[in-house]
Amino acid sequence: MGGVLVPIGGAEDKAGPAAVLARFVALAGGGRASIVVISTASSLGDEITGVYLRVFDGLGAARVVGMRPETRAEAEDPRLAAAVGESTGVFMTGGNQVKLATALGGTRLGAAIRAAHERGAVVGGTSAGASALARHMISFGAEGATPKQRMSQLSAGLGLLDGVVIDQHFQQRNRIGRLLSLVAASPELLGIGLDENTAAVIGPDGVAEVVGRGVLTVVDGRHLVTNSATAKRTEPLLVSGAVLHTLPAGSRFDLPARTLLAGPGVPDAAESAGRVRLTTLADVPANLRPRPRRIRAEGAHGDQYHPHEEASE
Repeated sequence: MGGVLVPIGGAEDKAGPAAVLARFVALAGGGRASIVVISTASSLGDEITGVYLRVFDGLGAARVVGMRPETRAEAEDPRLAAAVGESTGVFMTGGNQVKLATALGGTRLGAAIRAAHERGAVVGGTSAGASALARHMISFGAEGATPKQRMSQLSAGLGLLDGVVIDQHFQQRNRIGRLLSLVAASPELLGIGLDENTAAVIGPDGVAEVVGRGVLTVVDGRHLVTNSATAKRTEPLLVSGAVLHTLPAGSRFDLPARTLLAGPGVPDAAESAGRVRLTTLADVPANLRPRPRRIRAEGAHGDQYHPHEEASE
């Protein structure tokens, strides 16, 4: 069945309510949570490990341990895999996603993370840790609004989420161009861009709930037209027909179906089904039937609205 995945766009709040990280702890079991923090991607070493150990402890997790394997040989250490095997949550810090994927991919620790996810543990990551969750990972790319040839590159991630590519710091670093370029080259992949302090809580069914202060951007290229296969060097790309979704907190989006389920001000599709019915004149009480002058005041028959008519009634 698999557990919940929580990619975060980076720069999430670590003080006060820390809503995004608090949600991660709650999904990991709250006061019973046993969380492993993996800081391989970061260049800050033990400093960043300590930050997350303190944050998760302060948010009420029962047990928090950190690890920082920097080579594939270190990622083969059975003690690290055993710690992940005992966890209810695995969290990967930001930094360099290529460093993270090359150190962990295909190792005993990488396999332990996938096994933890499959048995139901929540697995999350921020910034680089978010991008590395997917099977297809953006490894690097330029910033800017215009998609261009050779603007970005894909490599193998840790393989916990299929069919998508995840970018982060999305609005803050103007990364829409590189996500469009990736989707243009691989329309089968759904492009996901996460703003800072924003997470997608993705359930086993592939439905993503948006949490945090920013927006989840989704680029669906199933029906796009592009010259990605023939554009030269760093030329701007033709990308026509891509479907763009910007989803604030409270939105729910079905990733496999590429369909909006609910959002702020938009009723849940399942809950609203069957509410609409046909109405006949017999169903309308006489005292609610509109009078002709009010109809005219609302623009019927092409009339313009005349406030004095309604007031005179």
